[in-house]
Amino acid sequence: MTRSLSKLVLRRLANLAVALCGLTLSLAALPASAAPVNSGHVTVELVADTQSVAPGGTLHIALRQQIAPGWHTYWRNPGDSGEATTIAWALPPGWHAGDIVWAAPKKLPIGPLMDYGYEGAVLLPTAVTAPANATPGASVLIRARADYLVCKDICVPEGADLTLLLPVSTGLPAADPAWGKPIADALAAAPKSGGLTAALTPGASLKLSITGAAVKGGQFPDAYFYPYDSTVIDHAQPQTIDRGPDGLTLTLAPGSAFKTGKAPASVAGLLAFGGRTVEVNAAVGPPLAGANGLGAPVKALSPSGQISAVLLALVSAFIGGLILNLMPCVFPILSMKVVALARHAHGASLAAQGLAFMGGVVATFLLLAGALIAARAAGQAVGWGFQLQSPAVVAALALIMLLAALNLSGVFEIGERLQSIAGEAGGADKGDLAGSALTGALAVAVAAPCTAPFMAGAIGFALTQGPVVALAIFLALGLGLAAPFTALSFAPGLLRLLPRPGAWMATLKSVLAFPMYGAAAWLVWVFSQQSGTLGLAALLAAAVLAGFAGWLYGEAQRARMVGGTAWVRLGIAGVAILLAAGLVATARPAPALAAGGGQIETGGIPAQAFSPDKLAALHAAGKPVFVNLTAAWCVTCQVNERVALTNSAVANAFAKDGVTYLVGDWTNRDATIAQTLAEHGRAGVPLYLMYGAGGGEPQVLPQILTPGIVLDAEKKAAKA
Repeated sequence: MTRSLSKLVLRRLANLAVALCGLTLSLAALPASAAPVNSGHVTVELVADTQSVAPGGTLHIALRQQIAPGWHTYWRNPGDSGEATTIAWALPPGWHAGDIVWAAPKKLPIGPLMDYGYEGAVLLPTAVTAPANATPGASVLIRARADYLVCKDICVPEGADLTLLLPVSTGLPAADPAWGKPIADALAAAPKSGGLTAALTPGASLKLSITGAAVKGGQFPDAYFYPYDSTVIDHAQPQTIDRGPDGLTLTLAPGSAFKTGKAPASVAGLLAFGGRTVEVNAAVGPPLAGANGLGAPVKALSPSGQISAVLLALVSAFIGGLILNLMPCVFPILSMKVVALARHAHGASLAAQGLAFMGGVVATFLLLAGALIAARAAGQAVGWGFQLQSPAVVAALALIMLLAALNLSGVFEIGERLQSIAGEAGGADKGDLAGSALTGALAVAVAAPCTAPFMAGAIGFALTQGPVVALAIFLALGLGLAAPFTALSFAPGLLRLLPRPGAWMATLKSVLAFPMYGAAAWLVWVFSQQSGTLGLAALLAAAVLAGFAGWLYGEAQRARMVGGTAWVRLGIAGVAILLAAGLVATARPAPALAAGGGQIETGGIPAQAFSPDKLAALHAAGKPVFVNLTAAWCVTCQVNERVALTNSAVANAFAKDGVTYLVGDWTNRDATIAQTLAEHGRAGVPLYLMYGAGGGEPQVLPQILTPGIVLDAEKKAAKA
């Protein structure tokens, strides 16, 4: 009986061994598999991209999270709060798991905080390598512990113990039919190096400048930097963007690492832009050339929205041009048109004079616009009025205004011979047509110091568009400036109400010379602000030479001689003008006041020099701030400062509520001020910004100020 029992046991053990062998072989033919686990708000599982793994081979095993609607888990840097997902692998001896390949995160604003993470479904692959001595035909049980924080209105720590039965094959593993392609897509979409060069420049704010083929010349209004290190930036603060010809610059609020003196030597992270996310590694150092200066990028509009925006800009530009006629900087030039219209009020060439004036205005506007667009495309930080940031141009305009005033005072006549020839021939007054066109050109040249209502937004929009749209907007601006006088030239009935030409016109001409003298004096003052006392001395000497040349030219005209003395006088006048031009050409900008320096003289409220770092420091200190971006050549700016910003009520309100007054002087070129203007959709000064004590977006005040406007803005800022 004992022998029979032993045979029975042996037979059953043999059958069991055969069954186990068959089970092992059948399992080896099955795909890698595991059961999903629902941890409460997230269903998780391990999935593989291939059905098996060969000895010494590598496959990707992904943690798949299916997150409940409204909830989210976190990226490797969770942001201001949260906890990154972790995976603790328990692998057989000889097996190895790499790092998680993180999918690109999304911004998750939570109240005043900014977090980074995932919603919906996400795959987080990890490369797993089998040892070379893995047994073909065997199946290996992969174990892992996944822990994650899942949040909505509250945060819940969840986790799961996961397994995956993975066959070891002898041949090339086949892709898993369910998860092979999704994991391959996740690996392809995972952020990688994009061939970009980056630099991080510390200060009160951090400047992350990035250049490279992928960002060159692009509009990326949604560009965003996700650092790997949570201590590098203040995640909740906005990231502003400035374009450059070769890339872009992000302005970031520094995090605790920079505030506590533990700044790293480099900062790595992800740059999201244009539907892409790439890795960047920024060395701490000076900013990269070509990464800023063109202003903020523009968000793409729908075709209908783009058409509406362009039409609105065209209308605004035309209205702004009309209003520009009422601005103080244009008054002196318009006095020349008053003389011309009075002289031709009873003549047949009145309409031609109006069209010539419009032609001069439009041609000069388009020339200036073309130069401005080309300069910005080349990466120069310039804006409307850029020509008056050149001391040589200001000096030349001052001399032209002086000569025009001398002409109106009767010292000499422009084009007298041409006028007489035209009169004898009975034709149109060609000399006066050229004079009208020149008057239009001068009107545009000196209109730059003024920014009329409607005009600032139109120009700011123009400089974010292509050349055709930009030139069309500047054309509308020129037509608006020329329209009143051109329309008047086509209404001879109104002008014929004036008396016929007589002695009164000589008196009017002499009186209207004085606004021209005033314009020349103002430009000399602007020049002195740009070039200092030595430059002023050179310009005054040039003015004396120009006046002497004008007088000699007038003497030659009055002598009416063909040769001899007249030609000598004309020759001396020409030499004097050349000497004056030489003195003007020596003009150089004076050294600029250091940004963020000490107290500066304003003639009113105590002020400090503007800089973005100074502004950020004041925000951090919780102080309200008033920013005035101005220039000596900006007549509107000077009027506003005399009318509103030296007012005792305004000064008392600023002192009472602790408002810090920052002044940015754009008299000479300054890339920082140009960038600040561009960030607020402007291409020229003035720009007035009132910030509340809590920082945030400022109130943008109108171009023309009154004490009441400033006081109202200050009260709102004090309450913020």
